[in-house]
Amino acid sequence: MSNLVFLPIFIPLFFGALLVFFNKKQKLTLNLSLFTVFLNLGVAIFLSYYVFANGPLILETGAWKAPYGIILVADQLSVIMILAVNVIAISAVIFAASSVTSNMTQHYFYPLFFLLIAGVSGAFLTGDLFNLFVFFEVLLMASYGLIIIGGSKHQFRESVKYILLNLFSSILFVTTVAFLYSVTGTVNMAQLGERVAEVEQRGILTAIAILLFIVFATKGALFPLYFWLPKSYIVPAPVVSALFGALLTKVGVYSMLRVYTLIFSHKLELTHTFFIWVATITMLIGVIGALSTSNVKLIIAYNIMPAIGFMVLGIGTFSAESLAGTIYYLVHDMAIKAALFFLAGLLVWHSGTSDLNKMGGYIKTAPLMGWMFFIASLVLAGIPPFSGFIGKYLLLRGAMDEEHYWAAGVGLLSSLLILFSVIRIFIGAFWGELKEEPKEKVRRSGLAASAVLIAITIILGVGAEWFYPYIQSTADSLIDPEIYIDYVLKE
Repeated sequence: MSNLVFLPIFIPLFFGALLVFFNKKQKLTLNLSLFTVFLNLGVAIFLSYYVFANGPLILETGAWKAPYGIILVADQLSVIMILAVNVIAISAVIFAASSVTSNMTQHYFYPLFFLLIAGVSGAFLTGDLFNLFVFFEVLLMASYGLIIIGGSKHQFRESVKYILLNLFSSILFVTTVAFLYSVTGTVNMAQLGERVAEVEQRGILTAIAILLFIVFATKGALFPLYFWLPKSYIVPAPVVSALFGALLTKVGVYSMLRVYTLIFSHKLELTHTFFIWVATITMLIGVIGALSTSNVKLIIAYNIMPAIGFMVLGIGTFSAESLAGTIYYLVHDMAIKAALFFLAGLLVWHSGTSDLNKMGGYIKTAPLMGWMFFIASLVLAGIPPFSGFIGKYLLLRGAMDEEHYWAAGVGLLSSLLILFSVIRIFIGAFWGELKEEPKEKVRRSGLAASAVLIAITIILGVGAEWFYPYIQSTADSLIDPEIYIDYVLKE
């Protein structure tokens, strides 16, 4: 049964490699891709059911017992993330049905897409820090290829910036892992948690914790290392932008969630208080950026940042409730960011421009897209009863319970500004008289992909009473690292 843990990585990797040989057969490639994502979703659902029913699954590759060999760990947090990734993957392939051109297919869009999914899934399942770095590199290599498909001057410029910054963070990552290994003698996460706890994270270990935070902050676009994100995420095709917005920064947040609950959780007054300050500034910078532009895609891209700020606020607060809020908000944000990038892409195609000032009246030509954008705006801002409200409620209540009133206040203010930033897209693009005739009809597969994700966010909100116990159980296991350590080292 433990071999099941490898399947969410192996399936996209295998079929992605297979699709390299069919890059000139667009219909066959699309059908194989649909088969692959639905197969992987089935595996993710079964894996999630098994883990919540029976406890974590550990795969010790090559029969080397932990902590000596490479291990994959499917615990509650991992399977929640794997399930979310595969839902995003299905919606992306549905959107791609009418948006990925034959030129994109010939330039290996689908193999790169599945390589990205394999890298993200590996990052969520790995049980040691060095392989977390390896899977980071896998997903980054895929993203380097995806960001440049299309070959425009803007893509090239932004891809250079994106690649250089990620190369810097990767060098810092592997160097920090080497420092940590020299101090502790291991890179296995469970054993690191055990050994760091024994010395109460003294001296150099806290410095290493801060260095790792810089790495994850770069990957997650936290202040002050956020400047690369907005324009890098809007230059590729909309389906690629959606994948980046939904998945890439979330791997950084997941890494923080894992590392700073399992390993570095013994100097909260230093590390986690610092996280709260960074998270709060990131919220403000993000909404200011979203309010400062009239580019529809940029507004959505800037709104990634306050969401990351909310999640890191939960990690910094470090209570069972705030961690539950982070997990809930993480899953919610993956779905709604992908939906909003899809809708922004559809709107730009429909209007022929990304400038909000040149749009207007499209509720007459694309009413379904308009009202979907309106609902997605409410979900993003955290209006009840949608999923954004549940996550933010848990995060802000956790912050107030720990007496971080100023951070909670900034969170409330940023929520209001997030709503204003996205609702003005609805008002500017869909209200009023029709300024220009639409350039093309709204693509139905794009609407279908967006509808799936918006429906999920509504279900997560309305059905919170059913989902919350699973999320809280996951948070409880994170707040007590001995649970993870016992499963991995003492099974």
